[in-house]
Amino acid sequence: MTTDIRPWIELGVPEIIAKGLLAREILSPFPIQEATLPDALAGHDICGKAPTGSGKTLAFGIALAINVKPCKAGRPRGLVLVPTRELALQVASEVAQLTKGSSIAVAAVYGGAGYGPQVKKARAAAILVATPGRLEDLIDRRDIHLGDVDVAVIDEADRMADMGFLPAVKRIMRMVRPERQTLLFSATLDGDISALIKEFQRDPKRHEVHRDEDALEIDHEFWAVTRDERTKRTAQIIRRFESGIVFCRTKHGCDRVAKNLETLGLTTSVIHGNKSQAQRERSLQQFKQGKAEVLVATDVAARGIHVDAVPCVVHFDLPEDPKDYVHRSGRTGRAGMKGHVFSLVDRSQRRAVVQMAKAVNVEPNIIEPSDEGDKPKQRPGDIGSVVLTHR
Repeated sequence: MTTDIRPWIELGVPEIIAKGLLAREILSPFPIQEATLPDALAGHDICGKAPTGSGKTLAFGIALAINVKPCKAGRPRGLVLVPTRELALQVASEVAQLTKGSSIAVAAVYGGAGYGPQVKKARAAAILVATPGRLEDLIDRRDIHLGDVDVAVIDEADRMADMGFLPAVKRIMRMVRPERQTLLFSATLDGDISALIKEFQRDPKRHEVHRDEDALEIDHEFWAVTRDERTKRTAQIIRRFESGIVFCRTKHGCDRVAKNLETLGLTTSVIHGNKSQAQRERSLQQFKQGKAEVLVATDVAARGIHVDAVPCVVHFDLPEDPKDYVHRSGRTGRAGMKGHVFSLVDRSQRRAVVQMAKAVNVEPNIIEPSDEGDKPKQRPGDIGSVVLTHR
């Protein structure tokens, strides 16, 4: 393994953090990190257009680790707003690795968990990673005050807008000291996000990760199957790639699919809204550690769950919205790996699938799966099987 830390040092990253990155085999910066770190470390506001999986968490995490100073109890100096509790946990974990060995504590606060332990950790944290609803609760309880925040991050701002969180984000940002540095990251920068930038950022430096700079492409395939065939075909896909995430529309559907895959010899873990936070975290860890070959999830996992080495995604149930297709599919093809996405399509869904695929700029190549070598065949008369890179 290379021991050259110069790519990080040249961006302004201190040697101790650069060596820590190298120890974790993060050998060189991603494009979004190369673009934003010099300006972020210089104290400028940043407006970053970047998709999930582009490395933006590490970009703003390094800036927080360097720029945030120790705090008084209950008065954090760094704040990261995220849309989901899963993302809160993962961002906090990433930032904590960057501040390891320093006096800068990191904590995550999110709904669906008890207040006691969260409040204790949050009051000791210089960097707070929070979902908007739980943070407003802690502010109303006077457990947390934001008047000392020097660096504020709004992560996945487009998802905040989709989930209706922007009013809460605005209320929170108005409590943060006016002289703060604000780092905003989003897959889109228009509409509601543009208004957010205008109100809360001062002459931000704009950076974008373009399609041709992204990590490797994602192959999209649409398999023509009957509803009764879906479990068999899902198992076939998972065995080919050795692991993957399977998306279902309902909580009961997740449980049923997981049980059926288990009967076919696959190990599974499940995440959906009926699971407690502890159960969801345990399921995610089982999948990350390879103890479960399949993570079966509802759309609660389509955003916010970051696992770098997911080789494939299976849409067992097709999503109802093209945006959900994009977010689900974005769980694969991360961190420089090629991704594979499979949608299981019943005959009655063909027209809807074509419309959805076109809406997200993916070629709707509906193919007939084959049992021979697990290699699917193109159906006669179907749209050409051009595989389009999608990010």
